[in-house]
Amino acid sequence: MATYNIDITREHCPMTFVKTKIELSKLKAGDILQVLVSEGEPLENIPRSTAEQGFKVLSVNETEVQGKHLIVIQK
Repeated sequence: MATYNIDITREHCPMTFVKTKIELSKLKAGDILQVLVSEGEPLENIPRSTAEQGFKVLSVNETEVQGKHLIVIQK
C-alpha cells in the first residue's frame, strides 16, 4: 500500500474532481490519496463524489493553514 498526495487548492470545480479522479485511476487497490483542497465546493463535492464512485473516504480534516483541508481517500 502506498500513499500519494495532490494539491488542488488552486483548481476550481469541476476540475477539482476531475484531477482527483485521474489520480485515483493511477493507484492500485488499497493505495491512499491525500487531497489538499480549499473550503467551499471542493470540500463538499470531493468526499461525496468519490464515495459515490466506490472509493473509501477515510477522513476529512482541517489543516494548520486556514481554509485548507486534507481529504484522505483509499482506492
